[in-house]
Amino acid sequence: MGATETVGGATAAGEENTGFIILISLVATIGGFLFGYDSGVINGTVDGLKAAFQSDAAVTGFNVASMLLGCAVGAWFAGTLADRYGRRTMQLWAAVFFLVSAWGSGIATSSAEFVVYRVIGGLAVGAASVMSPAYISEVAPARYRGRLATVQQIAIISGLFCSFLSNWWLAGHAGASTAVLWLGYEAWRWMFWAEIVPAVLFLVALFFIPESPRYLVARGLTERAGRVLARLYGAGTGERKRAEIEASLAADHHRPRLSDLVSKASGRVRPIVWVGIGLAVFQQLVGINVVFYYGAVLWQAVGFSENDALLINVLSGALSIGACLVTVALIDRIGRKPLLWIGSAGMAVTLSLVTWAFASGTLVDGKLQLPGQMGLLALVAANAYVVFFNVSWGPVMWVMLGEMFPNQIRGSGLAVAGLAQWTANFVITWTFPMLLGGIGLAGAYGLYAAAAFVSVGFVLRYVHETRGRELEQMEG
Repeated sequence: MGATETVGGATAAGEENTGFIILISLVATIGGFLFGYDSGVINGTVDGLKAAFQSDAAVTGFNVASMLLGCAVGAWFAGTLADRYGRRTMQLWAAVFFLVSAWGSGIATSSAEFVVYRVIGGLAVGAASVMSPAYISEVAPARYRGRLATVQQIAIISGLFCSFLSNWWLAGHAGASTAVLWLGYEAWRWMFWAEIVPAVLFLVALFFIPESPRYLVARGLTERAGRVLARLYGAGTGERKRAEIEASLAADHHRPRLSDLVSKASGRVRPIVWVGIGLAVFQQLVGINVVFYYGAVLWQAVGFSENDALLINVLSGALSIGACLVTVALIDRIGRKPLLWIGSAGMAVTLSLVTWAFASGTLVDGKLQLPGQMGLLALVAANAYVVFFNVSWGPVMWVMLGEMFPNQIRGSGLAVAGLAQWTANFVITWTFPMLLGGIGLAGAYGLYAAAAFVSVGFVLRYVHETRGRELEQMEG
């Protein structure tokens, strides 16, 4: 083989095939886009669900949060099954489930039927949430792994943004989310059906990316792993990388299993697993998905029209994308840990301001009226909070979960952390309508502010930096 001959697009001399690595990482992030779209689309459909299914606050809250039950199950099984069947295979199943959910949620005629399709969508979101960052971390070099993994969060926010934009446009075109749009179907149903297009794209694109080489080595498919690594890094570097992966698994050489999360020496759950659970849970306790799922309801509650509330969601989505671009520039320079604690501090302050603004209001005809400039303060502080989240915990939590676990326990660690993340997400989302009716917006946001303050201490005490470290160097 000559010096300039290529192996899958990379030179045999060991030149890294950067373009191919970026391309397959972008394919994986389509799962993140669908994760975001499926999570955000519900934002504009709440009124439609109430009208179509004649549901009260508790049932409506469950309709909105039902997807998250599927997310918890999807994250758990995708993480564990990925060690058996592969990262790409689980993403393929996720793409199929996205398609089924998008169609079914739009044709549902009852709360029960709607919940079934949303749970199916949740299975897809849960799988994509853990498999996309895991896949990216296992194919990308350490020096820019953080930036590529952060693109996953940009994809998630882009999905949210597109769902907000689609909801706003469809509702505006029809006159309201509950009004008939095309073919005799209400606008809120078309909001779900719009997701079919990217779901088909994801399914097709997945057939053109390779399986994770680290999964292949763990399953004993070393020759196939070698071919993938040569395609990613070149023949020479690929062979060295394969030897490093095999060495990292040699000390405890068996196929990955859930019991690996327990240390043989102490008989206790490994500390790294508890850190992963803490990262996953705190990301939700700060209340971010209240903004994503109930943004339209929240802003209507303080006096904005439905159209203006949906437009504010579009603004929040655009700000989120901009914040994630900042993270792309910083995450491999200053590291993961500084971004986390700075984000926690920023969220604690901005959430406290939102709480103060809402506490100053009074109820008039069932709606919260804010005095003077408090409405503007709430709007600015809430969007600043979204920016702090998306420059820190939004992308960095997923980056760390994808890379912090040793090779032997990555799938199982992601399963447990993903289950914790989506369970916390469900609890926060389901309880918000009840908190709104019980202790009010100020009380709810006060709880989220307190969680943000506590998360600062958690990061400083328990989270360790992973910037620049190869996955084979991670310790449990």
